[in-house]
Amino acid sequence: MLKGKTAIITGSGRGIGKAIALKLASYGANIVINDIPSSDYADETCEEIKAMGVESIVVKGDVRSKDDVDRLISETLDKFGKIDIFVNNAGITRDGLMIRMSEDDWDLVMDINLKGAFNCIKAVARPMMKQRSGAIVNIASIVGVMGNPGQANYVASKAGLIGLTKTTAKEFATRGIRCNAVAPGFISSAMTDVLPDEVKQKYFDAIPLGKFGETENIADVVAFLASDMSQYVTGQVINVDGGLVM
Repeated sequence: MLKGKTAIITGSGRGIGKAIALKLASYGANIVINDIPSSDYADETCEEIKAMGVESIVVKGDVRSKDDVDRLISETLDKFGKIDIFVNNAGITRDGLMIRMSEDDWDLVMDINLKGAFNCIKAVARPMMKQRSGAIVNIASIVGVMGNPGQANYVASKAGLIGLTKTTAKEFATRGIRCNAVAPGFISSAMTDVLPDEVKQKYFDAIPLGKFGETENIADVVAFLASDMSQYVTGQVINVDGGLVM
């Protein structure tokens, strides 16, 4: 399905990003793992992917840095000659009630989750426009659709990412570039494992399918949006949340 294609996934050392990288590799794509310089997981993930019979490299860097993002694009082009798929997955949380939230926590989350995606889209758009093809997938969040107390910064960044997705889709459609977003609900991961049990139970009770999602559930939808099976889909937000928001 993706044989011979090249995919970059930010924040892909572990968690949802790693699941996406492994899924795209399983369909034949060559994978560029991107994570922060201090990541201990990126190289391990890269080796797992190579063992699957496709090529993979690691390009560490901070998506907040234009220079780091430009280097990510240039090293990928040097290695593979093209970029077919770009997944904006890098993101963090710094939760707290709005009235107590520090300006630093607001800025950090917005810079990584939203500005980082902007930097990456702007950088990857140039080679994709030249080849007149490309699929960009942004990992948003269901809370960017519904809101969530105690996450003003995270919610704002993900709601902004949804708006950025739609604008990107409209600006680059004539160049053959599609842009869509996936909005995960409550997905079992390192980010959600640290939540108090009462918070987890509250979410669980509100999910019609009666279970939490797995990282592979997100990866499956990303693979669809990255492939030619979705060639007439752009500017869309697909909720992967067990029916939490309808």
